[in-house]
Amino acid sequence: MVAQSVVQLFFNPASGSFCPLRLNALASALRAEGADVIATPSIDAVPVVADRATHVCIAGGDGTVRHVAANMARTGRMLPAAIYPAGTVNLLAREGGFQRSPGACARDLLHGREDQPFHPVALDETMFFACASAGPDSAAVARLSKALKRRIGRLAYVAAFCEVLWRWPRPRLRLVADGGREIACEAVYIAKGRYFAGPWSFAPRASVTDRLLHVVALPRARRRDYLGFLRTLLTGRDPARDRRLVSFTCTRLAIHNDEGFPLQADGDIVATRSVELAIRSAPILFR
Repeated sequence: MVAQSVVQLFFNPASGSFCPLRLNALASALRAEGADVIATPSIDAVPVVADRATHVCIAGGDGTVRHVAANMARTGRMLPAAIYPAGTVNLLAREGGFQRSPGACARDLLHGREDQPFHPVALDETMFFACASAGPDSAAVARLSKALKRRIGRLAYVAAFCEVLWRWPRPRLRLVADGGREIACEAVYIAKGRYFAGPWSFAPRASVTDRLLHVVALPRARRRDYLGFLRTLLTGRDPARDRRLVSFTCTRLAIHNDEGFPLQADGDIVATRSVELAIRSAPILFR
């Protein structure tokens, strides 16, 4: 007799596009495929994978995926996992081809889809999958009002960025790549996946399934320098061809800053001072 699959369905009720009806439809689709479902909110408490779970489904944005996957990695419970896009920004779902159809998500997790090895980036006690940055945008994330984000979604980032425009940050950062090359800069963008802040990319050759960090550093990050970087990003040009930027790849990257500056990863602030990033040796399998 084949044992019944047990799917632990993690969800973030505070995520940007959370909808109870969609969550219920997803749970019903998982049950229709023969699984028992354990619905578990993941917002403030540390997400714990149940002993009887055989699969994990994460309904939320990139921050929710990062939160749940980091705990799976810490505890060693590396179960087959699926992403159901239900957040303000869903970069991982976009790159991995995860669908908004509850039925397709349930079938892919339990029966059909081949595992995709996502190689996350480890830093301190957490990790990230898509992108990280220390620049004006991370300063905006640090000022973001969660209450406003719940009400107006992505527009809350615009409101936070307006505050940054008034007091423009230019921290002195020192990067050390793979323990050797050093770069002085005032902003840095690190891609593990292809996408950044939506359908745009500053690292078109990056992939969540490879083992490289793609880095773009701004030696100077005045308003006009940042505007030039955004123009490159929004027009789809390769930043590696812009002589005002420093582009390179590595597997380890240290970011040093004595004064303190927020580093955002997958939409959350994860550090405020010097930190070291490294490709995690073991991937996490998503379906």
